[in-house]
Amino acid sequence: MFEGLSQKLSSIFDTLTRRGALSEADVDVALREVRRALLEADVALDVVRSFVDKVRARAVGANVVKSVTPGQMVVKIVNDVLIETLGAEAEPINLDAVPPVVIMMIGLQGAGKTTTTAKIAKRLNERMKRKVLMASLDVKRPAAQEQLAVLGRQIGVDTLPVIAGQTPVQIAVRAEQAARLQGYDVVLLDTAGRTHIDEALMQEMADIKAASRPHEILLVADALTGQDAVNLAKSFDERVGITGIVLTRVDGDGRGGAALSMRAVTGKPIKLLGAGEKMDALEDFHPARIADRILGMGDIVSLVEKAAQSIDAEKAQRIADRMRKGKFDLDDLSEQLAQVEKIGGLGGIMGMLPGMAKIKDQMAAAHLDDRVIKRQRAIISSMTGQERRNPDILKASRKKRIAAGSGVKVEDVNRLLKQHRQMADMMKSMGGAKRGGALAKMGQALGLPGGGMGGGMGMPQPKPEQIAALQKQFGPMPGGPAPKPAAPAAPPPGLAPKLPGLGGLNSGPQPGRLPGLGGGLGGGVLSGLNPFGKKK
Repeated sequence: MFEGLSQKLSSIFDTLTRRGALSEADVDVALREVRRALLEADVALDVVRSFVDKVRARAVGANVVKSVTPGQMVVKIVNDVLIETLGAEAEPINLDAVPPVVIMMIGLQGAGKTTTTAKIAKRLNERMKRKVLMASLDVKRPAAQEQLAVLGRQIGVDTLPVIAGQTPVQIAVRAEQAARLQGYDVVLLDTAGRTHIDEALMQEMADIKAASRPHEILLVADALTGQDAVNLAKSFDERVGITGIVLTRVDGDGRGGAALSMRAVTGKPIKLLGAGEKMDALEDFHPARIADRILGMGDIVSLVEKAAQSIDAEKAQRIADRMRKGKFDLDDLSEQLAQVEKIGGLGGIMGMLPGMAKIKDQMAAAHLDDRVIKRQRAIISSMTGQERRNPDILKASRKKRIAAGSGVKVEDVNRLLKQHRQMADMMKSMGGAKRGGALAKMGQALGLPGGGMGGGMGMPQPKPEQIAALQKQFGPMPGGPAPKPAAPAAPPPGLAPKLPGLGGLNSGPQPGRLPGLGGGLGGGVLSGLNPFGKKK
């Protein structure tokens, strides 16, 4: 959603940071471009004026103009004001009330209320271990109540049985009573929508609110509606009173202005982002992380959290153990590719890595997208178990059969086998503690138990001077150093989780490393997919 804005702002700041010193005229020119970029991104005019005025007040000062790196100071100021505009801190759904906690979902028809209701229910049930009841109050739209019941069965969450002829207010009262009697923690009320705001809709919402006394009223707004979403939020807030906003379809090609405007105009926090049709495609809205993404600094913390939730720790531990022993077959490679898909595919990972926005065009030209992973998994799936365990037996006739079975050319099969061979050789050369490989030597230099780099639960953090000494002694890590963030985007200590056997997500100097993915984006699964690296 923020791609267009991110690209424009990045080009503006690239021009600034190349200069040795900035004059007030330079800052004014840059802010004029920032203003134009925000307006093109569909941000409300009042919000743009306020934004630019705040930045100018802080940027046109002696501290910036005389700074050693004035361009970077301006980037930092814009980043700070962006975070203020989006809301200083993340505000998740508030369940701090006597159960059953009633959450009322409101919004226009087609914004994705019913799907979002099910996503929130799944999230509360699985992550927060709450017993959830969903109830559909939409008696106008055909099969709306049945749709919620089907989604409930899919995610394993109870829905209120349908009784024909009841009004939305009667259903809300019945849902609250049923939840209290049956010991539910949370009740989600999926209300009806209209194609536009009218008095009948507002009156119905006010009546439901009076009858159910909801603890949270969440407005579900479509990010693709742009400025109209801001007017929608104002109208609902004035008549019904909302406590938070859920933006849907942020994975679409909307221009991101709604997110920047809604918080500033209504004063109500954006709590969640819907980023796809799947039931787990729901993210917490963290203003600081979104600001980093907009300015091209990446979002390593969210990527780490996503990896921790998506990746099976035991499976990753097994693969890591096999790698340390120099055993890495095509089944292991397929498993790693599957884990990349779980995290969000190449596009999802690249979008969260610092500096990747600038090479997006090259990636597109090289056809480096999620289809590459699907194609490679199809090739591996077309092999027999024996072939996957022992790729050396793959001769010309077998390769032809595999290519035909997976719908690719023989060259694609050869490319995959070469990639696997490179990864296996790299793992073998790095070796374990017994063979005294590179990992073992590095582990000993860091004073790790057993001299290994397994990265278990209690693995200590290397100090900066130790890292510098290692780089001097051993040179850069295989695959090259990860892209350096434009500004500090590293998670605070303890925020990035450590998973057993996954190399310790916050244990190394490179921010681009992911658990169980073959030792980082530079030298793991994606090394064979990198069109910009050296050819061997």
